Amino acid sequence: MKERFYMYVDECGDQNLSNFEPTFPIFSLCGIIVSEQQNNALKEKVNAMKNRFWGTEGIILHSRDIRKCQKGFEILFNLDVKREFYNAVNEILGETEAYKVVSCSILKEDYIRQFGKLNDVYAQSLSHLVERAIFYLDDLKIENGVELDIIVEQRGEKEDQNLLRFYNRLRDAGTYWVSTERLQSHIRRFDFVPKSKNVVGLQIADLVAYPITRHILEPDLINPAFSILEPNIYESDGKRLGLKVIPHK
Repeated sequence: MKERFYMYVDECGDQNLSNFEPTFPIFSLCGIIVSEQQNNALKEKVNAMKNRFWGTEGIILHSRDIRKCQKGFEILFNLDVKREFYNAVNEILGETEAYKVVSCSILKEDYIRQFGKLNDVYAQSLSHLVERAIFYLDDLKIENGVELDIIVEQRGEKEDQNLLRFYNRLRDAGTYWVSTERLQSHIRRFDFVPKSKNVVGLQIADLVAYPITRHILEPDLINPAFSILEPNIYESDGKRLGLKVIPHK
């Protein structure tokens, strides 16, 4: 029996190339890859943390709400609680054996100058995540083989249908580096899940996406959150394949 892995995918920024915030001219898609065992361990640790601070597992971790101290995160206005909470989150994100990160960031201004405004940058980014996820799984050299479930947060019926069509084309055609047969032998399913389902893997992907995006946008700024998760970014043969930037700087 093949070993089961999951890739949870979330975004930071919007994919609009025609009208975007000039102070945040970037779109990132980030995935975290976990084995079934790692996935169960993450759920336990995150739910224990939620119970510690809220007395329930029902709170949904969302990077923007945490930063704004809103929608259930008002307790973070208390600086002592905020410090304890961030320490708890950092302890989870800093576990180097807990998950692996693959990401793709689109620098919109440079992208438009080079490629124009007509491409679907979400779909393009997803193809890079899928490709690198397969690279990573092959690197593990698991004797019985692996199968991957890709879990994406729902965005809207139209957007999800467009993405599903792109994924089906990707699955049928493969990528430049990954053949159709290789791709199909790895991926078991591709699912959309609403945020309300409270999926821990999607919440971790969300927490990872923002510091990665900030690092790509402003690499010289101090970014403690990125430093904590940086060891989990996928590398192979000394190359950091899990941090894709388009166009390449």
